[in-house]
Amino acid sequence: MQSRIPSQKAPRDWLTHFLWFLFALRTCASDWPQFLGPDRNGVYADSDLANSWPKEGPPVVWRKKIGQGFSGPAVSSAKLILFHRLHDKELVECLDTKDGKSLWTLDYPAGYRDDFGFDEGPRATPTITGGKVFTFGAEGALCCLDFNSGKEIWNVNTKSRFQAPKGFFGMACSPLIEGDAVLLNIGGANGAGIVALDKTSGKLLWKATEDEASYSSPVAATLHGRRYAFFFTRRGLVALDPSTGEVFFDFPWRPGIRESVSAAAPLVIGDLVFLSASYQTGALLLRVKDNGVEKVWSALDALSNHYATSVYHDGFLYGFDGRQETGQNLRCIELGSGKVRWSEERFGAGTVTLAGQNLLVLRENGELVLAPASPDGFTPIGRAQILPNGVRAYPALADGHLYARSKDTLVCVDLRKPK
Repeated sequence: MQSRIPSQKAPRDWLTHFLWFLFALRTCASDWPQFLGPDRNGVYADSDLANSWPKEGPPVVWRKKIGQGFSGPAVSSAKLILFHRLHDKELVECLDTKDGKSLWTLDYPAGYRDDFGFDEGPRATPTITGGKVFTFGAEGALCCLDFNSGKEIWNVNTKSRFQAPKGFFGMACSPLIEGDAVLLNIGGANGAGIVALDKTSGKLLWKATEDEASYSSPVAATLHGRRYAFFFTRRGLVALDPSTGEVFFDFPWRPGIRESVSAAAPLVIGDLVFLSASYQTGALLLRVKDNGVEKVWSALDALSNHYATSVYHDGFLYGFDGRQETGQNLRCIELGSGKVRWSEERFGAGTVTLAGQNLLVLRENGELVLAPASPDGFTPIGRAQILPNGVRAYPALADGHLYARSKDTLVCVDLRKPK
């Protein structure tokens, strides 16, 4: 992999670096620095969002044309990282969140071709942490960049290093940073189904499992005093020690046909782990114990996530049920039993984010919908067409602003309460 010199727009003086360092010491609760947000569960924790919108919808602050990709934006310290493809290059770009102007860019050659004629941009959402940005391209290029300047720190071609296959739709794992490690589900050969690379140097720390990669990204959580990293591979759930790669347990559970994609991330709720997949697979709830795991329930007809991860609120799960291409249902089920409480049939595909007591649903057709997160029914209180059709990437929600992309447009929408 060959890197290009980043744009000279990036600040270089020592004072700017020092001020940025001081600012970075603060933990900003409203940042959205990785896939599914700060805790990788699709939850926005701040209380600054409006509970209703004007008839014309919430104000659009800015919008801009962008390249290809299903990679969602990541936001930290009033900067947005956009990972997209322009022509024959994958491009990492840092934007100012207030106006969308580019602060720095870095690109490298990209030759990925989609076998099914879909988008050929990157799939994985960048991760921002510790003054660094980690990106994972559709062909397996893992890059670590300086967040302030865009300068490349290291890169690893995981496809060649671990003999990772292309899969149906390229590589799509959003990097998970745990301690000193970058964790990836890549499905490599010779025991490199899951790998951990040193976040400072890119050197291999450990590898584990022979599992093929799915399109699901991992999550981490502490249960019973033990730190876990949970991976939903093509074979099932794998729970391991993120510092050593020791596998604590695995639970085989996958679609019965080979031509299938498991993409929703594991959802950890207390000592429970929720999994969902389409292709006549359904939903599964597991309870983690000190010595392993036990099944609480499973159901074919509860909530079958195709690519979008569900969210949890007060005993209930909200998410998309069914195949994307056949018209999905938006659904609420009981966490404890899998019982369906309501279902908006043929609602269409999209993503769902929990913000306080409300759901923010971004439909594939570009419509943003605001509705209470209630098991009593789906009652929208706001609708706005914010993007053209073709929205597959997860949005970011930071400092009261929603950042969302379609296949060629990025938009910033102000969702804050009126001042």
